[in-house]
Amino acid sequence: MRRWPWSRKKRPGPIFDDLDDERPLSPLYDTVPGDPERRRIHDWPYPDPEDGGGPLPPRKHTRWWWVSRGFAVLLFLFILLIGWLAVTAPLSKSLEPIAPPEITLLAADGTPIARNGAVVDQPVQVADLPPHVVDAFLAIEDRRFYDHWGGDPRGIARAAWSNLTTGRTQGGSTITQQLAKFTFLTPEQSLTRKAREALIAFWLEAWLTKDEILERYLSNAYFGDNTYGLRAASLHYFYRQPEKLRPEQAAMLAGLLQAPSRYAPTRNFTLAEERMGTVIGAMVEAGYLTEAEAAAMPVPKLDVRDGSTLPTGTYFADWALPEARKLSEIGYARQTITTTLDARLQNAARRAVERAPLGNAQVALVAMRPNGEVVAMIGGKDYAQSPFNRATQAHRQPGSTFKLFVYLAALKDGWNPDDRIENRAIEQGSYRPRNASGNYSDSLTLEEAFARSSNVAAVRLFNEVGSEKVIEVAREFGVTSPLPEGYPSLALGTSTMTLLELTAAYAGIAANEFPVVPRAFSAEEQGWFDWIWNPTGSLSAREHGAMEKMLRAAVNRGTGRAAMLRVPNYGKTGTSQDNRDALFVGYAGDLVVGVWVGNDDNSPLAGVHGGGLPARIWRDFMRQALGEQVAPQRAQPRPDPSGPVQPMDVPNLGDLPLGDLRLEEIPLDDQGTRLRIGEDTATISTEIDGVPVDIRFDETGISLQERGE
Repeated sequence: MRRWPWSRKKRPGPIFDDLDDERPLSPLYDTVPGDPERRRIHDWPYPDPEDGGGPLPPRKHTRWWWVSRGFAVLLFLFILLIGWLAVTAPLSKSLEPIAPPEITLLAADGTPIARNGAVVDQPVQVADLPPHVVDAFLAIEDRRFYDHWGGDPRGIARAAWSNLTTGRTQGGSTITQQLAKFTFLTPEQSLTRKAREALIAFWLEAWLTKDEILERYLSNAYFGDNTYGLRAASLHYFYRQPEKLRPEQAAMLAGLLQAPSRYAPTRNFTLAEERMGTVIGAMVEAGYLTEAEAAAMPVPKLDVRDGSTLPTGTYFADWALPEARKLSEIGYARQTITTTLDARLQNAARRAVERAPLGNAQVALVAMRPNGEVVAMIGGKDYAQSPFNRATQAHRQPGSTFKLFVYLAALKDGWNPDDRIENRAIEQGSYRPRNASGNYSDSLTLEEAFARSSNVAAVRLFNEVGSEKVIEVAREFGVTSPLPEGYPSLALGTSTMTLLELTAAYAGIAANEFPVVPRAFSAEEQGWFDWIWNPTGSLSAREHGAMEKMLRAAVNRGTGRAAMLRVPNYGKTGTSQDNRDALFVGYAGDLVVGVWVGNDDNSPLAGVHGGGLPARIWRDFMRQALGEQVAPQRAQPRPDPSGPVQPMDVPNLGDLPLGDLRLEEIPLDDQGTRLRIGEDTATISTEIDGVPVDIRFDETGISLQERGE
């Protein structure tokens, strides 16, 4: 037998018993024309078109067909709804605290430095609570809680009638709806949010018992004073576990839920007492209390023992907290986490900043170990006035401190500190930088150019090496801020970055291992798997030694002499265009420190540059950090004008018998003071009160100029 494959579903075409006949068959015919021997197996109710029959009539659907299709659509939508709720409203989320729990950050020696987060505690169990505690919350929040399925039409109608007749706003949400709102939804007021709230409430009612819903509600509700959950609130206001609350205490706590910040008894005890009276009245109406019991209920006394004076935030704490949240486990328990901050060094940084004559300028300081562990952080002069962290959030021009990457790229490209680079003024091209000191020469060694922070030499070296290699080196040392290619001004630090980012790059030189990642928590020892997947870079012995030689020269003989210590120290000054930013970044011992001074509005600093105030702040901090004692100043005898020394008038510098000393540099002492003799000038470079200055002698007289970048 043969069945027509194109026959209508559930209505087969004709079936014939003779398969030897090769004549074409049509499902529209119930017999084969001209062949009476064929026997039809099934009835085919439609007439033959050749006999005058028309096309197949449309099929009529019965009522049950429509009902089955409608049921299938509803089932499909229900499955989609279940999937959507499972993703957007997982039941496990209602077990988590709605506010991040309290975290106390400790310094490395265990000294508490900051406490942040909500006051939460372990969830409560309804079975363990006294009946008067549960009754107080049900009476004022949802009397029919155990009778409805998430939504209470009677409660909504009662709230609407009260709003119309009394003019007072009264909510009609059930406890289940409130749990859905503060656990899964935002506080926006819209019909869409209310619809989702009702839907999630039915979802909770279908999968949780009434006691489970009530427990999660009481364990997460806000009670004011940054306190979440009944256990935390009862301990905060009455220093009592919720299982031991007295009736009047439970009534006052139940009254806080309508407006926690307004009714908090620590802020307004009178309003809290009035609201407690409302709760007691509701308990009488619900039958939980008699009139006599209500009248005899006393006013509870507060027992607040939270006497913590720890700040909720500091510059370091604000930076460390997001990482602390990742390290902490999700739960209700308060946690204490030890950071890398060194309390002694933080105080040293604070003292160094307070002693600095900053005027209206702002300041930032970051101190870290060579492995990136931050031990001190100052983000501004006063956290209370401005919590904006200028060490981690402010993107400012690094100035000449960026030259580190230019010279590193040159060293990696085969240059040596003794190689010479032209130091003449750039008179061609669209970009013509100038040396801040105004001094030029035919050429300088790389070491001299770096120490004196010659701008024209740095730009020429940048062009020799290429911007791609300089940017590549900066990336290797952990700089992530944008660095535009092909701009010679990049050599002078015109691209912005954070002080933390810049200091970490210098830490890569100190450790000779990069990139260094700044961290607020102790670094774990790297395993072999991490070593394979997260390899670190390092400089060759020649490159590292040459870079440290130049950094040392910048402190001993260059623009960073104000930062000189008794121990070997390395660093670089930086001053951005128009003295808008002044920096000093360097390292000594096991500390890498960066200091920035500037104005928040990016206006120029009056007479401040990297080799001045930032270098002195850096030195002040490092002297305290490394235990370097400042030698007492001896009283100097007053000069005697009548002594043997007589003034000498020299009409022309050329009259001096200089011989081969012309155009040479002569050291005058071991503190970096030197004499430079030119064709028509003589310049003494020294330091006055920590400020590098040039005293210039020429035919016009004597001039004093503070030496910058």
